[in-house]
Amino acid sequence: MTRIIFLFVCAVVALGLTGCKLVKNVPEDEKAIAADASGDNARTDQRITDTFHTKLLPYVRDRALTFAALRAALAQGLDVAGEAHGNRGSGAGAAWNFALTGTGVIVSAKLDTRARVADLDMDGDGAADVTVQLGPVIRGNALRDIAPFYNFDDFRDQIEFAKLGRALNDQISGAIQLPEGDLIGQPMTFTGVVPLKKADEAIIVTPISVEVTP
Repeated sequence: MTRIIFLFVCAVVALGLTGCKLVKNVPEDEKAIAADASGDNARTDQRITDTFHTKLLPYVRDRALTFAALRAALAQGLDVAGEAHGNRGSGAGAAWNFALTGTGVIVSAKLDTRARVADLDMDGDGAADVTVQLGPVIRGNALRDIAPFYNFDDFRDQIEFAKLGRALNDQISGAIQLPEGDLIGQPMTFTGVVPLKKADEAIIVTPISVEVTP
């Protein structure tokens, strides 16, 4: 009787094992990202993690021209300057994007808006030469488009490409800090990116760093 019970138990166990499937518990960061639109945000987050501090910021700093150097380069023609110092965004008629660095005196500022800006005199004549975007709303895709390692062909479509541009701007806007009080007359040092479609177009900077020194 004991032998019969033992054999029955073994059979039940065997049947139970054949009906079970072991599932590996895969950590969240190792799961495959969906290839469709539902994976856009995850891919964008991963690109930011992989490139923002290690590639994009050094790339802009290393290639930044002074205001005088940019103006001299543009005097030779936008395309000539772009081929030598810039990177062009994707699509027909895309702007050339130039890295720019310098210190100017703030001659005007609009801070009562989510798209704050400061206008800087860069050459000492009292007139504004450069506008620096200060966020939290930062317009354009200059940070994305200056970098050749953000290749449109690597993205699912234009929507995913646009999401990266917004995400890069958000990274910057969250890091910009301004002193309280009136900024007029104070020096501002910045490094950032300028998109230009014409050589004489207004210079509007999307910064990667901003410092106001009262």
